[in-house]
Amino acid sequence: MASLLDVRGLTKHFPVSRTLREVARGERPVVRAVEDVTFAMDQGESVGILGESGCGKTTTGRLLLKLVEASEGTITLDGYDVRALKGPDLKRFRRHAQLVFQNPFDALNPRFTLRRSIAEPLLNAGVPKGEWDDRIAAVLKRVHLSGVSDLMEKFPHQLSGGQLQRVVLARALILEPTFIVADEPVSMLDVSVRAGILNVMREVRETMGLTAIYISHDLALVRYVAPRTIVMYLGKIVEDGPTDAVISRPLHPYARALVAAVPVPRVDQDRGALPITGMIPDARNPPSGCRFRDRCPYAVARCAEEVPALRELAPGHRAACHLL
Repeated sequence: MASLLDVRGLTKHFPVSRTLREVARGERPVVRAVEDVTFAMDQGESVGILGESGCGKTTTGRLLLKLVEASEGTITLDGYDVRALKGPDLKRFRRHAQLVFQNPFDALNPRFTLRRSIAEPLLNAGVPKGEWDDRIAAVLKRVHLSGVSDLMEKFPHQLSGGQLQRVVLARALILEPTFIVADEPVSMLDVSVRAGILNVMREVRETMGLTAIYISHDLALVRYVAPRTIVMYLGKIVEDGPTDAVISRPLHPYARALVAAVPVPRVDQDRGALPITGMIPDARNPPSGCRFRDRCPYAVARCAEEVPALRELAPGHRAACHLL
């Protein structure tokens, strides 16, 4: 399969307000949200990006779609040099790459009917109005909403969370993109409806041949929808490999900690102490060398002096750790 997405050295620094002392010293502090991220995806591949809050996974997804401007690095997606896109070229790119938002209640305009919301991408892309009804009917069938009577004339507050998430998915799919980023697509939903939404997402990805990135902190979700997992910590990729291998045989100490933190089904089962403690450090002043070293139980002097390279340690399985 041909490579659809190629990311090299992707970096994003957000400027922050300076203190008087920093102004006097001429310092310009930044939040190092994403740092030197490199990976590639094949056409039709599904990848999960995993990590705790503040690891840079959402920023990475938005950088790939040019919803946020990168500070450094290159992004090539479906033949587009994403960072160079402007004007009409950027508008054409939007037909190929879409975002599925985390919170369906915030993603839809409460003053728009659902028909208006779903048709908004068609309007922006210049699709003739004569094609709208057929396209809307087809995409509703894809997300299993075609049987709901009078749905299109309702407003967002009149639907359940599960129905709204299907509408958000329909809006992302109506231009028939080749690439989607789903940012915590079921985190705002009741557990009882999550499986249904995930099944729909798997189905449309397979039938449409979509290349998809799923952003989540939930190992179970990533395992269900993505055969490959990228683990991020404080803006950097620390592990990248087949999902089953990352979960059953994690290589990086941080990935091991994520797996160990998953709740077990039996309350009387001994799970042992978590291998890490503390909170994720301040992204304005990350630790030198390995960013995980302050929380790693195996850290040595080299970890503070040298940034570990992301190396292939098994077929298709990479990790960034000096001790591996």
